[in-house]
Amino acid sequence: MILRSLVGKLWLTIILLVSLVLSFLTFVLIGFFEKFYIDLQVQNMKDDASKIAQLIENGQPISNIEYLSNNIVSRYSRVIISIDGQKPWYSNNTYGIQDLPFKEIQNDDVLDQTLTKDKEVSKRLVYGENSEREKLVVGVPLNANAKNGAVFVYQTLQPVKVMIHQTTNFVLLAASIGIVLTTFFSFFLSSKITAPLRKMKEVVGSMTSGNFNVKVPIHSSDEIGELAYSFNKMSKQLNFNMNALKQEKEKVSNIITSMVDGVISIDNEGRIITTNPPAERFLKMLNDDYFEEETSSLVLTKELLDLFELVVVSEKKQFIELNFDQGNWQVLMSPLYNQTNIRGVVAVIRDVTEQRRLEKMRKDFIAHVSHELRTPISLLQGYSEAIVDGVAESKEEMQELSQIIYDESLRMGRLVNDLLDLARMENGFTELNRDHVPLIQFVDRILRKFKGLAKEKNIKLFGEIDNVPHVDVYIDEDRMEQVFTNLIDNAIRHTNENGRIIVSVSQNETSTIFRFIDSGAGISSEDLPFVFERFYKADKARTRGRSGTGLGLAIVKNIVNAHGGSIKVSSEIGHGTTFKVKIPHDLRMNEKDVE
Repeated sequence: MILRSLVGKLWLTIILLVSLVLSFLTFVLIGFFEKFYIDLQVQNMKDDASKIAQLIENGQPISNIEYLSNNIVSRYSRVIISIDGQKPWYSNNTYGIQDLPFKEIQNDDVLDQTLTKDKEVSKRLVYGENSEREKLVVGVPLNANAKNGAVFVYQTLQPVKVMIHQTTNFVLLAASIGIVLTTFFSFFLSSKITAPLRKMKEVVGSMTSGNFNVKVPIHSSDEIGELAYSFNKMSKQLNFNMNALKQEKEKVSNIITSMVDGVISIDNEGRIITTNPPAERFLKMLNDDYFEEETSSLVLTKELLDLFELVVVSEKKQFIELNFDQGNWQVLMSPLYNQTNIRGVVAVIRDVTEQRRLEKMRKDFIAHVSHELRTPISLLQGYSEAIVDGVAESKEEMQELSQIIYDESLRMGRLVNDLLDLARMENGFTELNRDHVPLIQFVDRILRKFKGLAKEKNIKLFGEIDNVPHVDVYIDEDRMEQVFTNLIDNAIRHTNENGRIIVSVSQNETSTIFRFIDSGAGISSEDLPFVFERFYKADKARTRGRSGTGLGLAIVKNIVNAHGGSIKVSSEIGHGTTFKVKIPHDLRMNEKDVE
């Protein structure tokens, strides 16, 4: 945990550095004091040996010299005197100092120089087996009164080691106190120095959570203070940039979400990243078609994967149109670049089902209009040529041809008027002149109008009134008469002789309901969904030679919708057809309300 903290690292670094310095100084001081004590002891021993040599050179007897040497040298030292090769003399061994055989001195190359070369020498000599085996030996030559010899003073290093040990303990104690003080002050200093850095760490933690409004307090003008100022400036700029990016992201997200076209973002491995609602519906439809079991996530189907691979390989936009039973879609895929490499693909999906339907309707409309106009135009042209060529010889024939021309012109006029009325209605230009109309009288008047035609066809036409609490209905009388006319006329044309047609009227709390029931040939279930489309005609065999324009029911539906109502049809081959029209009492009610 300490090594993971900047304070701990800085603290340990300072302690380690100070410890190394103090350790080096300790070793240096111990070595210095050891050399100093030994050099001082050697100098003292040389001075003592020189004093004893001076006494010998002055002719003092050995008895005096023994007494004087005990007073001159320290109690831890012994004196060896060698004169003219005689047996060496040793001073008293009061403190049990280990003897040093003179032979050891003679055999030593350095100490022997005092005897042979008259040099003052000193050496640390190792002799013996106990802890005092290391000794410090000093030799001073004798050269006066024709006496050749030397004075040797030796002692153990135990006193020096005691002094060095005490000095070492003092140095180590001082170093330990220094380390303790350094530990405390280094921790305090590192904490003080890294406090702004720890605050920056907290600020960074807040920034990673999305909070860019926090600031680092500035308490100094040094490099850390400048770093804190730069950090606050960076935080402010990041906050500004993040807000700008967030606004742009929301703007792009809202644009993509509100688009009618579907948008799919795909990574370079063919996985879907983001979609909008139209794209999700499209992919769900494709996944339902291609996969029998429900998948937990939306994936690209084979057609889209092939198009994706083609975009990645060619690095160009690719286009495809998919046609299914549910509709038609156009898919445009474009590559997305990350500098020089393709990092993904964006696909734009456009639903062209309505466009294709409208194109088909336009083509069908032109074909139907052309087909409907071709017959009367051909008849007009043929019979006009017959009159011009004088084919009609009698007045009756001329009258017959003129009547045909007149009837066909009326038919063309009705077709053109129906087309104009239907176009105006579908474009929203239907104007209703509503008024309160007596319901029973309105229905009775229209039924009387068709009584004669029904009688000619030997068809029974009658009305049924059931529970009509509202005697008046608020409608456009002329438009609703057109609805009744078209529906009753269709019923008469598609009903065989001895059939019957019933116009039923009933009311509930919200609407008036009209039912047009015939016992005609009926309409097949395949034709029922299309009966209200323009120019759509069922089996022409049931028209009994009186083909309409194919616009009547389309006009009826537009008039009923303009009144806020609804119209439905139910039929069965051989069992007749029933048209049900609902007109709401409250004109603000829409078709969903009256359903």
